[in-house]
Amino acid sequence: MRRLQDRAPGPDDRASGPAPRPRGLPAELNPFVGRLDDLAAVGGLLEENRLVTVVGVAGVGKSRCAVRAASLAEKRYCHGVGIAELSGLGDPDLLEHAVVDALGLTDHTRRPPRAVLVDHLADRELLLVVDGYEQHVGACADLVLELLRRAPRLTVLASGRLPLRVDGEVLFPLAPMNDEDALELFASRAAAVRPGSALTGAARDTARELCRRLDRIPLALELAAGRTRALAPEQILQRLDDRFRLLTGGSRSAPPRHRTLRTAIGWSHELCAPAERLLWARLSVFAGHFDLEAAEYVCGGPDLPADTVLDVLDGLLAQSVVLREDSPATTRYRLLDTVREYGAQWLSATGDAERLRRRHRDWFLGLATMCELDWFSPRQEEVAARVESELPNIRRAMEFSMESVDEVHLAQYLAGTLWYFWAGCGRLAEGRYWLEHVLDEEATHDPSRLKAQWVLGYVAVLQGDAAGAISALQSCREGAERSGDGVAAAYAVHRTGCLALVTDDLARAGELLREALARYREVGELNSNVLMAQVELSMTLAFRGDLAGAAATCREVEEICADHGERWARAYALYVLGFVALRRGRTGPSRRMVREALTTGHRFHDLLGTVLCLELLALLTAVEGDAEEAAVLQGAASVIWPSVGVPVFGSAHYGAPRAECAELARGELGDDAYGAALRAGALLDHDTAVRRALAAGAAPSAEGPPAAGVQAAGETRRPAASRMNGRGGPEL
Repeated sequence: MRRLQDRAPGPDDRASGPAPRPRGLPAELNPFVGRLDDLAAVGGLLEENRLVTVVGVAGVGKSRCAVRAASLAEKRYCHGVGIAELSGLGDPDLLEHAVVDALGLTDHTRRPPRAVLVDHLADRELLLVVDGYEQHVGACADLVLELLRRAPRLTVLASGRLPLRVDGEVLFPLAPMNDEDALELFASRAAAVRPGSALTGAARDTARELCRRLDRIPLALELAAGRTRALAPEQILQRLDDRFRLLTGGSRSAPPRHRTLRTAIGWSHELCAPAERLLWARLSVFAGHFDLEAAEYVCGGPDLPADTVLDVLDGLLAQSVVLREDSPATTRYRLLDTVREYGAQWLSATGDAERLRRRHRDWFLGLATMCELDWFSPRQEEVAARVESELPNIRRAMEFSMESVDEVHLAQYLAGTLWYFWAGCGRLAEGRYWLEHVLDEEATHDPSRLKAQWVLGYVAVLQGDAAGAISALQSCREGAERSGDGVAAAYAVHRTGCLALVTDDLARAGELLREALARYREVGELNSNVLMAQVELSMTLAFRGDLAGAAATCREVEEICADHGERWARAYALYVLGFVALRRGRTGPSRRMVREALTTGHRFHDLLGTVLCLELLALLTAVEGDAEEAAVLQGAASVIWPSVGVPVFGSAHYGAPRAECAELARGELGDDAYGAALRAGALLDHDTAVRRALAAGAAPSAEGPPAAGVQAAGETRRPAASRMNGRGGPEL
């Protein structure tokens, strides 16, 4: 048996509760140049102050400087660095959700995201970078101030054009680059455009003058460097001089360096080909990143055929107007905020903004629909990653649909269609926000409203909000019966049955779940939701002692999942099969199945599936004789539950494994040692707890030892040979 003293908490274990690591700092797309004095100064301020704000004009490099400074300071903060990029955020009510996401937090409850942040950060030593908050400066300042007051070990590094103006803020005005750094940046970016080229002699002197002419503003320098593929530095300088007065005309009230940047952007815009200018303007409708397919659909048309978008985009890439970001899975693109703003002004001037925003909305409406279909396939993990990456654009699509009473139903449809993301990928809190938001508005399109209602009911069930669930599901069922919508009615019945299950009304749960399955068959519905209804029915059977019926139902689910490549619902089926196997005293097969379920749940950020598996693995570990490790796993599970809802739903049936584990472990260890093991488990972060649970009982036998005290009433043990099925595997 492994002893507690062999597993002393490390520096990441100082805080109580699971400590997910922040999502981390973005990778640098090109080399960071210069700014050594600025970085040292920001680092020094972070050592002495809890709120440092890097301020400066657009394009001066605030974001890059802040991220670089955070990277250099990262080792000082035992709980890491998180970065919240807020520039693409439209709705200020989502600001707190964005920060929750930046810290890698998953919370299924109805707690406001601000409460989640306060609880998480209360005693953690962490650096939070808040970037691009200008359009929501008031809301951001309010949040930062409360977090700093409630979390004494938190440090915030902000970067924006305006100060936050809160108590304790120390400003670092970021000036343009010095002469040498500016020249090095220009040369570096020019060499990237023309590999092998170098600035020497007169060209270097001209480049130095060009940097001075552009006020040594990094964005202006990068745009100018993008032109060296076609123009020599002296040509760039001459053309820039010719256009300076024209391009700054009408903006004399703007700060000089702001006029300089607009000159650089405007000059770059003027030198673009007509198709490049058109694409630049149209790309401004995207929030954050986009991929080529989206750009072709949204921006293409008779005046810019979709099959030409790639070539035009390549031209904008070469001029540093568009940035490219590669990952092992895909290639994505983005516009810097200042460049996007310039493009948006031109798009508005053309009178085409409304049409482009609608095309943007329609693309992401289609994407969400396609992903809903693909969720019931081997591509579930790809779907989760795709929706995660497109969330800023999906938010913008819902916001656009809410602007017109005639299109509210599309926002309701979109919020409802994303059920697989809200429920399956740890996004219940934001899902609840959107579902309630879109349902606040009346819409005449019943199917969309009904879908949003049953999804809201589903989310409320998972959050432990019985009253909210009943209200939404009852409204959905009444509306479905009134309009003859058999699909919505089936979902309303199903989720009402799920609510009955978690509140221990097993008889009613069984009736409703059977009715829902019959309704699904009648309308020809088959997807992950339908399989979950079968899993929930099997859990009802298991709780009532019908282990054979529960196992048979889940085996059917497993077969359907295998046919379709479905993994999320299969994980819950494996959990039930593991529960049944344990009740029959077969710890080896039980551990194998629950391990697999835990791996899948953790991969999808499904906290409910994860914590249920942890509870069952804790009991398995206690049954197999390692009481101390069982108690550690229980401690780890106990601090995850507050992010899920009421521990084990407040259900006596779901809570039975926990109670049995506590009895076994406490009886073996005694109260003091049991309490110490619980506390050790509570110090584990989420990922470590999952790894720990997967490693426990690392080499189980095919059958495992008899499990005293967990065998169901009426079950009799048979010889091992007779308990094997015809395929040589363990029979359940």
